[in-house]
Amino acid sequence: MLCLIGSIRRTSWLYWVLVAIASTVLAACATTYPPAPKSAASPDYNYVIGPGDTLSIIVWRNPDLSTSVPVRPDGKISVSLVEDLPAIGKDPTTLARDIEKALSKYIRDPIVTVVVTGFVGPYSEQIRVVGEAAHPQGLPYKQSMTLLDVMIVVGGITDFADGNNARLLRPAEGNKLYNVRLKDLLRRGDISANVDVKPGDVLIIPQSWF
Repeated sequence: MLCLIGSIRRTSWLYWVLVAIASTVLAACATTYPPAPKSAASPDYNYVIGPGDTLSIIVWRNPDLSTSVPVRPDGKISVSLVEDLPAIGKDPTTLARDIEKALSKYIRDPIVTVVVTGFVGPYSEQIRVVGEAAHPQGLPYKQSMTLLDVMIVVGGITDFADGNNARLLRPAEGNKLYNVRLKDLLRRGDISANVDVKPGDVLIIPQSWF
């Protein structure tokens, strides 16, 4: 009799623990966010340089000064006659003017062109994909980039993903959260679920509980 009572008590305790866990999960699933807006790309977007980018620097009529350099982790570059020049956060045209100013101490009226040949971008503008993506990663933002473009790069979602409960965190709008329907987009071909992404967006793909 005592063993039976103890068994009932243990079973009852386990039951209420499971009820509590289920309630928490259902409450989390019940949290809803507005759907991500279809259009979000800015027509006046300009790419800015980040650590890891590769730059081709062309100095007109001075081939000895022309070179290709990586942007160091500290965000600076070093070229002939110019050392430790900040590059991070600048667009290529602004950096070209800065190099011209630095070179003008050594040559007359330098004309410089900067071309980005390897794109990484600053961390603040990378698109980050976390959770149940096939290959979670950060990737450089490109003008008019969409959710579908992002998912192609990361290889889609896993079999364990709760694709239609994915969230898009948008730092450009004060860390606002949006709902995106990855399962409809990728598994059902519903193109209406495709939306623009913005620089700095974080795509969070949860695991399905069922």
